[in-house]
Amino acid sequence: MLSDLVPVENLTQFALHFGVVSLAMLVSAVLWLWATPFKEIALIREGNTAAAISFGGALIGFALPLAGVVRASGSVWEVIPWSIIALLAQLIGLVLVSRLLHGVTRHIDKGEVASGVFMAGVAITIGILNAACLGG
Repeated sequence: MLSDLVPVENLTQFALHFGVVSLAMLVSAVLWLWATPFKEIALIREGNTAAAISFGGALIGFALPLAGVVRASGSVWEVIPWSIIALLAQLIGLVLVSRLLHGVTRHIDKGEVASGVFMAGVAITIGILNAACLGG
């Protein structure tokens, strides 16, 4: 039986943490999609590789600090505010890069893969730095 291998309390903590970070990922994805100036999901459904790469990078970029926060936290209640801070850092990074590199997001809308890869790289880089700072 599984409870012989893993104590029920540990399974409960796993489920609670996984539920909280899954919800945080969902909220971050929705806010990211809202913050971008184009309809990423529609573009992805149309086969826009640039949009898929950009959005995939955004998801990875947010998952990295969440993983660090979960590893460093003493309880699930510590994960929630730090998840919000991680999300804000990701969104601020998106806005700053979009402003500094005028039109880079318009290139994604047109399917230009280089811009999608660049934005994914920015999101993942922010996520790595975010994870280092949040993970203690």
